[in-house]
Amino acid sequence: MEKKNIDWANLGFGYIKTDYRYVSNYKNGAWDEGVITEDDKVVISECAGVLQYAQTVFEGMKAYTTTDGRTVVFRPDLNAKRMAESAARLEMPVFPEDRFLDAVKQVVKANEAYVPPFGSGATLYLRPYMFGSNPVIGVKPADEYQFRIFATPVGPYFKGGVKPLTIRVSDFDRAAPNGTGHIKAGLNYAMSLHAIVDAHNQGYDENMYLDAATRTYVEETGGANFLFVTKDGKVVTPKSNSILPSITRRSLIQVAQEYLGLEAEEREIPLEEVKDMAECGLCGTAAVISPVGKIVDHGKEICLPSGMTEMGPITKKLYDTLTGIQMGTIKAPEGWVVEIK
Repeated sequence: MEKKNIDWANLGFGYIKTDYRYVSNYKNGAWDEGVITEDDKVVISECAGVLQYAQTVFEGMKAYTTTDGRTVVFRPDLNAKRMAESAARLEMPVFPEDRFLDAVKQVVKANEAYVPPFGSGATLYLRPYMFGSNPVIGVKPADEYQFRIFATPVGPYFKGGVKPLTIRVSDFDRAAPNGTGHIKAGLNYAMSLHAIVDAHNQGYDENMYLDAATRTYVEETGGANFLFVTKDGKVVTPKSNSILPSITRRSLIQVAQEYLGLEAEEREIPLEEVKDMAECGLCGTAAVISPVGKIVDHGKEICLPSGMTEMGPITKKLYDTLTGIQMGTIKAPEGWVVEIK
């Protein structure tokens, strides 16, 4: 298929309307068949459940062009499973996982002209989401819902190369121990907006949130999981019931173990231990890994040995290996890469 006339190399990480999206509605206890449509407008009641009580969940994933010209999506089955878990937690009807995967394939296929070419540094970002659509004035779950997927071509999250970030230990809490931090609900991100704006105003790139119960253990940022490398070369990530189970993080742990032969584990990480780490990164769909060079804990600076100019050596190997798997230059584990035909 002929590609759209887009300056792929200079794309930012923002929304560009594409031609098609997928829509399915839940009513009277069942999902309809769903449809691919050109209509990008959402029309709902002024009293819709999503507008009154933030009953919405979402996912984020990407489609790529591989080195041999195939169009692929990375581990969409995990997005389908996580969205089902998110919906169940907010008392929303689960969109069937097999239908989720089929809808993803339909949207990518319909918008294949927007999938950036290999080597451009750009990808097709996919946003599946679901929300309560009927009027709700009492505090209760909606009765009707809409599930949608749109696609938009995006450039690399960091233009001009990846530079290590400076982050601060936040005084705000991201999620309660038995709250909704472990699901991908819109309300979690709304709660982080003031904290990130405040961090930016103070000259920091991001926040490090600690556990709300004791404020002694590392959890995550507003939109990414932490990954650390110890001075003896072990990869460790925080373990907590109130952080999002990042698909990128889980993939990086497996890459560390099976491709790089490194020890890797998920465990509780005390803030006190961070000063002894060799490398730190933030992992997620958008940037894969964003290196962290400095962490500031209320005026006390923790400068990672990896420095402020480039990724640490192990973080770089992890990044290169996972992106190589996604782009088809490195053989993927079974089921990780799904071709769109």
